Amino acid sequence: MNLNDIKSLLPDYAKDLRLNLDSVLSESGAPGLVQKQIAIIALASAIASRHAPLTRALRGHFADVLSEAEANGARAAAAIMGMNNIYYRFVHLVEDEEYATLRASLRMNVMSNPGCEKIDFELASLAVSAINGCGMCMASHEKTLRKHEVAATSIQSAARIAAVLHAVAVALEQADAAA
Repeated sequence: MNLNDIKSLLPDYAKDLRLNLDSVLSESGAPGLVQKQIAIIALASAIASRHAPLTRALRGHFADVLSEAEANGARAAAAIMGMNNIYYRFVHLVEDEEYATLRASLRMNVMSNPGCEKIDFELASLAVSAINGCGMCMASHEKTLRKHEVAATSIQSAARIAAVLHAVAVALEQADAAA
């Protein structure tokens, strides 16, 4: 299944998603990002959205753009943020300051050598954190990106990619359930 197949499976009520998908996966529709960054963010977002056909279609779509190491960087962002987003959302929402003083004791070695550029990993991590709803992680990644002089438009583009890919995954899942 390729990306065109995915788009054809979107129901008519989700036609805006078809248009938005084409847009956010292009450099003109994702201001401040280059194609490799778009690919890493999109792949990580699809993984975080837990829709295997979409993930496979995007990996195929970006086969000429991403090396296997870079694709693994996207996978690593989805994996490590899958853990961190749950833990840090707990710390943030539990309303007991003591948890913020305790050591997390969670291994995060992949962050030192993710397989892709560190900025690209941060952008993908921010996108996954947006999908997973962890405000603490989003704020942390946004702050890191801004410290490295990444423009707000680039960060917004990462969030838009996450939003569209998650919505596509939900629409496809619901279309399948309704069939």
